[in-house]
This record gives sequence, C-alpha cells and structure tokens, in this order.
Amino acid sequence: MAALGCARLRWVLRGAGRGLCPHGARAKATIPTALPSDKATEAPGAGPGIRRRQRSLKEIPRLGQLRFFFQLFVQGYALQLHQLQVLYKAKYGPMWMSYLGPQMHVNLASAPLLEQVMRQEGKYPVRNDMELWKEHRDLHDLTYGPFTTEGHHWYQLRQALNQRLLKPAEAALYTDAFNEVIDDFMIRLDQLRAESASGNQVSDTAQLFYYFALEAICYILFEKRIGCLQRSIPEDTVTFVRSIGLMFQNSLYATFLPKWTRPRYLDGWNKLIDEKLEDIEAQLQAEGPDGVQVSGYLHFLLASGQLSPREAMGSLPELLMAGVDTTSNTLTWALYHLSKDPEIQEALHEEVVGVVPAGQVPQHKDFAHLPLLKAVLKETLRLYPVVPTNSRIIEKEIEVDGFLFPKNTQFVFCHYVVSRDPTTFSEPESFQPHRWLRSSQPATPRIQHPFGSVPFGYGVRACLGRRIAELEMQLLLARLIQKYKVVLAPETGELKSVARIVLVPNKKVGLQFLQRQC
Repeated sequence: MAALGCARLRWVLRGAGRGLCPHGARAKATIPTALPSDKATEAPGAGPGIRRRQRSLKEIPRLGQLRFFFQLFVQGYALQLHQLQVLYKAKYGPMWMSYLGPQMHVNLASAPLLEQVMRQEGKYPVRNDMELWKEHRDLHDLTYGPFTTEGHHWYQLRQALNQRLLKPAEAALYTDAFNEVIDDFMIRLDQLRAESASGNQVSDTAQLFYYFALEAICYILFEKRIGCLQRSIPEDTVTFVRSIGLMFQNSLYATFLPKWTRPRYLDGWNKLIDEKLEDIEAQLQAEGPDGVQVSGYLHFLLASGQLSPREAMGSLPELLMAGVDTTSNTLTWALYHLSKDPEIQEALHEEVVGVVPAGQVPQHKDFAHLPLLKAVLKETLRLYPVVPTNSRIIEKEIEVDGFLFPKNTQFVFCHYVVSRDPTTFSEPESFQPHRWLRSSQPATPRIQHPFGSVPFGYGVRACLGRRIAELEMQLLLARLIQKYKVVLAPETGELKSVARIVLVPNKKVGLQFLQRQC
C-alpha cells in the first residue's frame, strides 16, 4: 500500500521552509526545467527516420507549495488529500507537477496517462519510501517485506510469496477456513443485534468488519484463531488489535514523534507472530518438512524452505496490515450503498439465493454464477479505492503524453479522481454495479478504459493478496445478503470518506440487519 499522503505530510512538518527532502527518500526527481523547444527526437516505437518535436516541460502546470500548505492546514485537507486530487484536476488538468522541497512529483489524473506509465514499468517497479514500516523492521531486526524492499531482492521475495496466493485455484484452498470464521462472525452479528434497542442493529459495522478481517487473515497466515469474534476478546488479542489500530490511525503522525515511542505500536502483534513461528519451527525440527501437514500460509513458506524464518517474519506482518483494511472498509462501503439502494440489494439477494439457497454455505465455485455480487464489490472499489494514491519512481527514461521524463522521476497515480472520471464512467458519482455486467442495458454503459479503476494495481507489483481478499469479501457478502435485508440506521445519515492511508468512513456506520423469511 502506498503511503504517499504520509510522505507529503511528513515533509511538511519536518522540512517546511528548510528545503529538506522527506527522510529516507529513495530517489530525487532530476527533471530539467524544460527540454530544448526546438529539439526534434525520434518517436518511441516509430520506424527509423520518423521524428517529431518533443513537448516542453514548461507546458506542465505547477502547484505551488504555499497553496498546498494553505489547503492542508488552513482549509483542513490534511485528511482529505483525495479531495485535493479533484480540485487540482479541475484546475490544472490531467497532469501537473508539485514540489515538496526540492523533490518533484508528476501527478497523473487520467486513465490513459496511468496506462502509459504502468505499461513502461521495468522488471523491478519502485514505489515511494515507506519509512514507518521500515522502521518497525529495523527496530526488531527483521528483513523487509514485499512492500518495503526493492530491486532484485524484492523480485525474489515476491516470487516466493506468490505461491498459494495469486492463482484463483490456490486461493480457493482457503474457502473452508474463511467459512469457519464467517460462521463465528454470523453468531457475533446476531449477538450484537440482540443487544441493540431495536433488536436488529449494529451501531459500528466498520469495527465489526475490522475484527472479522483481522481474525480471518490471522487464521490464513498463522493458522491461529485470536478470538476477535468472541463476546469477550482475550487480553493478548486486544493488545494485538490495539497495536495494529494505532499503526494505521496514527501513521500520519507517528513518524513525527520521537523514535523511542514507536515500539509500542506493534509490540502486541510481535508476540503473536513469534509464538506461532516457534510452534511451526519446533514441528519442522521434530518431524521434518515431509512429516508436517501444511495448511496455513506461514506453515507453507517455512516447510517449502523458500524463505528463512527471518524472511517470513519480515513479510507476513506486511501482508496482514495490507489485508485487514482492504476487506473491512470495502465491505462497509458496499453494505452502506446497498442499504441506500433497495432495488439493487433485492436483485443481489435474488441472485445469491438462486445459486446458494437459504441454509447452504457458499463455496468458491459458486461465484462463477454470481456476476452481480462481484460487480457490487468492483463498483465499491471504484468509488472507494482502498489506497487513493500510489506512486512509481521510474528506473529509465520514458515518454508520457509527448513529454520525456528521465530516470528517477516520481509519478503520483491519483486513483481516486481517475476512478470518478466522467469520460470513463457515466454518472461517476453514483453507485451502479450493473456498469460492470456484460448484459447491462445501454442506459448503463460499461467502462471505456481498462485503467479507469485498478484498485489492486497492475503488473508484477499488483496486490499480492488480491485473490484471497476477493474470495473473503465474496463469501461474507453472499452470506449476509442471503440471510438479511440491510437498512441504513436513521442516525447514520450520509457518509463521507476520510483518507487515513486508506479511505474510511468519517463516522460510525450504523446498519440494521433484518432477518429474511426463508
């Protein structure tokens, strides 16, 4: 996940007025002010002798730092960086430059521009620096994981981690584990409903989904249930949950605090992972790799011998942190919109019970016959991409829209505004899952550009856990819509999104779950 918003805010607080780069920045843009306006160059991909004039970089609009600081602190956009994308695109167009001290970013806010950069990525795509995550590794003498390492080492690590995650058939192996956690989730949901004044309401649906996602991903990665869905959550799990919550909630600010304060953010989860690692290593030593029944992901990695215990310890916490908010926030936003559109919700219910009748448990094979359910999740991710901003630092000179950018240029992908572009999506602010269906009516045209919505990224650095995240969300959403009619609690009202690394609702999401008659 990208932490570009954090990087920007970190520089503002540390280096405003001092001309300093963000601490730990990997590379600085070295773009000249402009290319010679009369220089003719050979067009990339053109035949010999076909030459044309390069565009001058002076043509690209520039965002002033004072304006950015004013909007950030005076106008209150510190947690609304995704909305700044909308303002800047309206003012500057689909490409503009911005500066944080001497470091320059080239911001891209259209699907064609994103495609041009993404399709020119090298073998080892480089993202912006993720300082806080790296510091956690350094504090505990862990190796960097798939989000914090770069270059050839990243490639080797990614090749090892890809197994048992990326292919749909391999992700399907986790169906039974997910359904076991969903069984407990449904019990906990009914407990919360019964405890409410109306007998059917959950006052903080986002928190409940967060506990579900954390329980599920821990079970997949570590083969360990941590009790997030129990009526009384174990104390060590509370510490674990608090550690991860602090890491996400305070990521914008934790990097500005003294370094000696940081270990407390993740002490709880280190204990859980350490204990599970010791259990598996002891089993491997006693029985050998061939004698161990491999089920969870950590078990698989250690038994296969592709990663050392130290490398696994550095990788799995990053997978855990990336996985929890992806599923919990997407499910929250999906149910919020379904509660506001009873017609779509009813169509989804009919589709689900037509494939998985009441009382039956969905399986991975069922989702080939549930196109609307998958479209609901796609549309939710279009409106609320988990990470509204991502970036790449290019490793070679590339051309984008007629401009020639040298090696080490940092491009910012403005996913939020791109996925709400009216030239790509009709009525982009509205929730229309049918736009993703091949059988949709002409009144709901399908997407016009494949890079209009890329919530899981693209290419070799695409989201590692995409397949299991999709399976997890599909299984739970199908079960919920199969059993309940979801209604927005009157006190919830309209929600807005807040950017705290990921896009989250600006307040608690209260939903009523009305049990359907079989």
